[in-house]
Amino acid sequence: MKKLALAAAAVAGSALAAAGWVTNAFAGTPEAPAGIHSAYDVTMTTIDGKPMPFSQYKGKVLLVVNTASFCGFTPQYEALEATQMRYRDKGFTVIGVPSGDFMGQEYKTNAEIKQFCESKFGINFPLSEKSTVVGRNATPFFAWAAATLGAKEAPKWNFHKYLVDRTGRIVASFGSATKPDAPEVTAAIERAIAQPAG
Repeated sequence: MKKLALAAAAVAGSALAAAGWVTNAFAGTPEAPAGIHSAYDVTMTTIDGKPMPFSQYKGKVLLVVNTASFCGFTPQYEALEATQMRYRDKGFTVIGVPSGDFMGQEYKTNAEIKQFCESKFGINFPLSEKSTVVGRNATPFFAWAAATLGAKEAPKWNFHKYLVDRTGRIVASFGSATKPDAPEVTAAIERAIAQPAG
């Protein structure tokens, strides 16, 4: 019954996204922020309110995902954590970016989000503060990603995934329904890990 409810929520989420029921959905594609030429030029803020320069991950492969706590895709947190544990010693990390852009499916405060992620899924990978990921007010990484790849590759719902290689370039983009441990995601991660740092 629980699986049916989650599946229904996921289908409903996709339908709502297609219908445009997304915060900032029609606010336009953001321009690339000045001075950002690779993912390593981005600085965000951690869920604890500290600076989060992506330059600290220079030379690593990143999987950047916009997350949410009340979504049909929220169980993907489990696979994200498993992927983190599987590849972290090979120069890889997941970065979660909590967002309430899609039907407000996120807690209001960073403290609530952190508590949920740690208690429910044992998340150890880095989390940013709650952020906007679509539209003209998108946080720098997502603004750069949309400007670089085009609006069609901007998140349409929670748990969109961008894979960044060791040079800081986005080399793959996966929609919400593609699980973090799907063969195509795993293969892309392994290809990126196999490449030398730029």
